[in-house]
Amino acid sequence: MSYEEYYQLQEQPFANVIENRFFYNSAQHAEALLRLRYAIDTMKGLAVLLGDIGTGKTTIARKMLDDLEEDRYESALLVIIHGEVTIEWLLRKVAMQFGVEEYQAPKVELLGRLYERLVGFNEQGKRSVVLIDEAQMLRSRDVMEELRGLLNLEVHGAKLVTFILFGLPELDDSLSLDEPLKQRIALKYRLRAFNDETTREYILHRLKIAGGDPDLFTHEALETIHHASRGVPRLINTLCDNALLEGFLTRREQIDHDIIQDVAADLGLDSAGPTRG
Repeated sequence: MSYEEYYQLQEQPFANVIENRFFYNSAQHAEALLRLRYAIDTMKGLAVLLGDIGTGKTTIARKMLDDLEEDRYESALLVIIHGEVTIEWLLRKVAMQFGVEEYQAPKVELLGRLYERLVGFNEQGKRSVVLIDEAQMLRSRDVMEELRGLLNLEVHGAKLVTFILFGLPELDDSLSLDEPLKQRIALKYRLRAFNDETTREYILHRLKIAGGDPDLFTHEALETIHHASRGVPRLINTLCDNALLEGFLTRREQIDHDIIQDVAADLGLDSAGPTRG
């Protein structure tokens, strides 16, 4: 038997994987999506979403990618996994995702082919957008300068592509490598950790999607989760998932304050604060 069966859940509600069915549209996540969509629809050129580790930047990037209708947008998502990215790599990845056949061509030729492709999308009435996740890994001045050059791709005075950068707060340092690029940021928004009420609603939302009992976590447990996680969604998921496993192993009907304290201690998180009522 698994904890899903024990608690009559249809699936694991707090797995730390990107699954849009579990997307919780908090007030700030909704605002972030609206602002970024505005930047795309008005072809602002460059927009930035910042947030600390685990606050949901990647979740929003994937949600935005899924929400961009194929008949209105041409979109690409790049995930930067190391700090040695070259402009050639970046250009080829963008060109490949936008369907440029000769994406291995030399840089100057590739830029021409990419420009033709973007003009074609524009003539079809489509907006082109490149989403770059973990953009704080772009640490090269050359890459920043070339990115600024891509923002100059225009037709009849209208920009042909908008870049949305998702990254940790140190992304500001990367953008500062090229001051003219930093000045071109048309929109910037920062995600914050959840407050206690949003943490509670987030947990109940994910339980509902998984078919769980809304009273599975006691009120005191929810308070302790918020304190120990500091309202960071990724940590909330980790705490709740481990708490459900612990509750199953000890055959508890509800997840209470004591279970959360024990799990938080095992994970090295500070759960001091709320006490049992």
